[in-house]
Amino acid sequence: MSTEIILTLTLIGITILLFATERLRVDVIALLVLLTLALSGLISPTEALAGFASPAVVTVWAVYIVSAALFKTGVTDFLGNLILRFAGSHEARLIAVIMLTCGTMSAFMNNIGATAVLLPAVVGISRRANLPLSRLLIPLSFSSLLGGNMTLIGTPPNILASNLLAERNLSTFSFFDFTPTGIAIFLTGITYMVLVGRHLLPVREAARDQTVRQLREYVSEVRILPGSPLCGKTLVESRLGADYDLTVIAILRDGRLYTELNRLTHLLPDDCLILKGVADKLIESRARLGLAIQTENHADLTWLSSEDLCVVEAILAPGSPMIGRTLRQARFRNRYGFSVLAICRHGSLITRRLRDVPFRFGDTVLIEGPRKRLQALQDSGDFLVLEPLAVESRRHDKAPVALVIMASVLVLSAMSVLPISIIMLAGALAMVVTGCLTMDEAYQSIEWRSVFLIAGMLPLGTAMESTGTARFLADLMIGFAGQFGPLAILAGVFILAGLTTEIMSNAATTVLIVPIAIDVALTLGASPRSFVLAAVIGASISFLTPVGHQANVLVFGPGEYRFTDYTRVGGPLTLTLLLVTMIVLPVLWPLFPD
Repeated sequence: MSTEIILTLTLIGITILLFATERLRVDVIALLVLLTLALSGLISPTEALAGFASPAVVTVWAVYIVSAALFKTGVTDFLGNLILRFAGSHEARLIAVIMLTCGTMSAFMNNIGATAVLLPAVVGISRRANLPLSRLLIPLSFSSLLGGNMTLIGTPPNILASNLLAERNLSTFSFFDFTPTGIAIFLTGITYMVLVGRHLLPVREAARDQTVRQLREYVSEVRILPGSPLCGKTLVESRLGADYDLTVIAILRDGRLYTELNRLTHLLPDDCLILKGVADKLIESRARLGLAIQTENHADLTWLSSEDLCVVEAILAPGSPMIGRTLRQARFRNRYGFSVLAICRHGSLITRRLRDVPFRFGDTVLIEGPRKRLQALQDSGDFLVLEPLAVESRRHDKAPVALVIMASVLVLSAMSVLPISIIMLAGALAMVVTGCLTMDEAYQSIEWRSVFLIAGMLPLGTAMESTGTARFLADLMIGFAGQFGPLAILAGVFILAGLTTEIMSNAATTVLIVPIAIDVALTLGASPRSFVLAAVIGASISFLTPVGHQANVLVFGPGEYRFTDYTRVGGPLTLTLLLVTMIVLPVLWPLFPD
């Protein structure tokens, strides 16, 4: 084993460990990989930076822009609502229709976008059908991953795999080459979830109901006594939040309830404050602050759901500027007009020192504020409001234009008249030029973390090829499974990709496993595309953990799921898909074509 192979394998091991521990952001890890490859001399600086000019990277960010245009013009809303209208209230039928809708959308837009678009609608459906949300959200996220296997642009692994084949001067995939195997995978997933998987789904109380019940002991009503040091001060000057961890939800003054508060709202004698905070903190500080507790523990929070105020659940949207920031840093109340009552993270309820808690993707927040500001909160795009709200204003007049552009992209892609990167770039630009999307919205729609992740990890694939690491690992796999025949090696590629994608992103997994799959096929004298398909299918079906894909993270909080829920439902599904892939793939893509 050469020194270069040892260095590359060491880097791969460290990279997998960093992805698994989540101590650093995935894009930061990818850039560290890129830098290490260049500094170690495993590849040249030019090769290290080549990922940023890769057709795969261009295609991925162009897909984000096209997806955003379909969303902004209301095309996705129309398609989603049209199909969901026929879902009824029967659980099996609901699951089937939700999965069919999300999976179909995911074939032509990014997975996380399809899940995010339908998430609020599914929340409303669960309430109307009186079904626990936990029975519907895992099927929603799983279907977005299943549907992405049906087209070239459905998921980044497909795009990356085709690009990696092109770099080796091998036959690549056209737009609909993935469709036959993708449909088989998709229909298998739906059938499994309807017949088996739904019986393994948990029944959990809605996060909002559970959180509101726990918050009762934290909400109190106090009156500001004459002579209180709070009199005449603004909310920010009062330091109620900074020093006492107390949040003013509303002010009752002269018989009128004031709900639109900001940091400059003044406090007056005899104001009644509705406070959220731990009772012992309030009791300790009431004498110092000159407060009289009116009701120490409210029996309920029904007053919060009045005509003026409302309590709703919201989840951070993909790419939200709130990710990584605290309430204090974002000046949350001033920006949105709402107060955060609690944060639900991985099944745990956070209610103390909320202003200093950095938000993470997947956090569910219970917020309170003026009902009339709720639509503006949804329109901001920073949060997905889990309430049956009216859809934000869309550019419906541009919907036909967006559909024509998308149809043109599909036709040109199917005809293979130009590289897919050029076609998608033209489609993205056409969406902007025709007014379906502004240029600022186009920039905002791109998931830059994913772009940098892919660009940073692509050089690792180059290093694996140039150093002989991919061939070395391929020989190990053949030596281990070769005695059982080519089909066993094909299954090994699928399993290796499937396990790796649970601790790394599907894009990073593709960059790591596809070079091995190509060398395995070339060593066996088999079709590289068959083995690459096994790798990308395995990399795309991350069902065993909630952290394997952002779509799973997105539904984790609202569904009140636990880590093991994904394993219990996704484990048998993964084994079923392995069996179906091993049956269907050799038929549609013969391992040894004539």
